[in-house]
Amino acid sequence: MSPDYETEYNNRARVPEHPGIIAGWQTDAAAYRAESLCELDVSYGEGARQAYDLFKPDSIRGNALVMFIHGGYWQALDRSYFSHMARGLNRLGLPVAVVGYDLCPQVHLGHIVWELQQAAAALWRRFGLPVVATGHSAGGHLSACALATDWKNVDPDLPDQLVPAAYGISGLYNLKPLTETSINNALNLDLAAAELESPLFWPAPSRLTMDAVVGGVESDEYHKQSRRLVDVWGLEGVTTRYEAIPYANHFTVIAGLTDPENAMTRRIAALAGA
Repeated sequence: MSPDYETEYNNRARVPEHPGIIAGWQTDAAAYRAESLCELDVSYGEGARQAYDLFKPDSIRGNALVMFIHGGYWQALDRSYFSHMARGLNRLGLPVAVVGYDLCPQVHLGHIVWELQQAAAALWRRFGLPVVATGHSAGGHLSACALATDWKNVDPDLPDQLVPAAYGISGLYNLKPLTETSINNALNLDLAAAELESPLFWPAPSRLTMDAVVGGVESDEYHKQSRRLVDVWGLEGVTTRYEAIPYANHFTVIAGLTDPENAMTRRIAALAGA
């Protein structure tokens, strides 16, 4: 029997307390913007959402910067909910760019992928540092896309390994199941477009590093998404790692990023050379 994709991918229904968690993100993010060393609303493109907020450590200890990409099924939320996701990494000496992007249905999902490529390229041009991509949910998908990008197709002057590592948190790497859900009302993907925008079906970024982690109590489909990417890319020469974060649901899984001692934060910092 095929899975009930509508139930498997409806995270808000699976976690009824999600409104309180999201409201907490807003509060904590605003507080971190107020207390941190930051540069807000740095444009990387033409649209108002095509901008990033840069959160800076007291002293830099890594050899890369981190790009955090928010979730919301490519159709909700914005970067202002996630400023505090930089706190743990900042404490470990890493600059973090929390990146915004346009949403569906105002733009096509493929345009969002392009926007994140432009954001990573802008960070490289400005700082001359490799970019470790991390993101939550839809942001996990976009992180994997950034890792698997052929940067010479974006701009011949960019380095091959502009994004040497990605850390996807509750990511979506095969978008075809979403075509059978109400999520697709805004995405408007047919099966061919869903495959085209799925990093699982892209040429694997061999010799690079991909972590795919997921909350321990998330749906079977979310676990399958991460395991499948790790298995397929691992066979094709990517250094891959899968982990289930105990007791975490789709919304609480990112909570540890505020803490420099959290294993998730320390792993991303290690990927960035800190």
